[in-house]
Amino acid sequence: MPGVGDPAPLARTLAAGVHLAYLREEQGGAGTALAASALTLAGRGVLGLDLAKLAEDPTPVEAVRALVREARLTGAGLVCAPLDALARDRPELLRLLTGAPLPTILVGRVPWDAAWSARPPLLLHAPRVEPAVRAALWHEAYDAPVPPPLDIGTLLAPFLLTPDQVEGAARSAAQTARLDGGALRPHHVSQGARAQNAAGLDRLARRIEPAVTWDDLVLPADTHAQLRELTARARFRDQVLGAWGMRPGGGRGRGVSALFAGDSGTGKTMSAEVIAADLGLDLYTVDLATVIDKYVGETEKNLERIFSEAAGVNGVLLFDEADAIFGKRSEVKDAHDRYANVESAYLLQRMESFDGLAILATNLRANLDDAFTRRLDLVVDFPIPDARERHVLWERCLGPLLPRADALDLDFCAESFELAGGNIRSVAVTAAYLAAESGEPVTMTNLIHAIQREYQKLGRLTLASEFGPYLKLLA
Repeated sequence: MPGVGDPAPLARTLAAGVHLAYLREEQGGAGTALAASALTLAGRGVLGLDLAKLAEDPTPVEAVRALVREARLTGAGLVCAPLDALARDRPELLRLLTGAPLPTILVGRVPWDAAWSARPPLLLHAPRVEPAVRAALWHEAYDAPVPPPLDIGTLLAPFLLTPDQVEGAARSAAQTARLDGGALRPHHVSQGARAQNAAGLDRLARRIEPAVTWDDLVLPADTHAQLRELTARARFRDQVLGAWGMRPGGGRGRGVSALFAGDSGTGKTMSAEVIAADLGLDLYTVDLATVIDKYVGETEKNLERIFSEAAGVNGVLLFDEADAIFGKRSEVKDAHDRYANVESAYLLQRMESFDGLAILATNLRANLDDAFTRRLDLVVDFPIPDARERHVLWERCLGPLLPRADALDLDFCAESFELAGGNIRSVAVTAAYLAAESGEPVTMTNLIHAIQREYQKLGRLTLASEFGPYLKLLA
């Protein structure tokens, strides 16, 4: 397959009698395509084995023996992936495969373990499918004219896809375009790419299909600019970190990480949703408070499961309540402190090797370890909105469809009540229910009562200085 690496060196090695090779790849790697091309170039047929399905087979040994027999009868070689599916729980099946007397190429992401084979394999690195190659493969698979304004390379830039996934994304886009009348649009391309995601992360995180845009955000100009910069980092990371080599060595991936810090309701989750929508990705939210386990080592296992599943998904990963686990590493005074520091150190290492877009949200930035924040690409602060921003939020949250009384004093609400956007949204919904019960438009009485209820939720006092002339409406 053109553009996914040179298969000639591997083909020459196979033809010379080397029968075992391991291609280690990253997310979006071209390992299986490169292996198949090398076998073909060496004059062999290709038989593929899905190791994930083999791990679930009730009689896997018989299945492997039947496949090896078929390969020997037809003169073919084996391409077996993903190695990760057998590496931890079924090493005996790997030893059976690696002992087969025929060319066998394994593909995976985990480091090679010498215990998996009695003979040493040829160890190679499979290249990642770069953006320009993704676009070329997509056009080849789409096999139809693409409207000139669409830049497939730019639309696919946030996605790390294998050649097979690129082909699947193109076919999926073609189907949805036909469903919508035949004209290919940007969201068809993004939907096709998202359709290649594995489903495992859905069991560990809550998936959100973005439904908001930049116009829905009410934030200070600098915060808005930082969010745009974060989106640019995710879109052009292959160019900057890959082609231009701006992150060499150190075991760091091409991932992008950011911290969103601010009080509850200031727009952190919505901003992550907007970024995901702009990139054409899904948003996956993980509550880190649920990841922590009191038993030693279990927290790391929970996190590893999340990162492992996230590696098979093109999406934005939002870790909520980040301060629950990324707290300041304390002086070791007892065993609890020591293991808490181990968890923090593990997270630092795992975040650096992650290839996706990870956003960490916290209400308490001061609680985060300085060593951790230095490793982030961006730290974005979300302040409480000022009076002008609160007025815009009141207008947005009440919306165009909710009937309003003429005497609504939104200027007073914006000036007097220092509420975050999430609180204003909650007040608007409560006022709407009060209006629906009365059968009349939303009145100032409804808003004041809804604000009082929000204050009670927040544990704030009802002060005459804040409610001013409308205090009597609470009587």
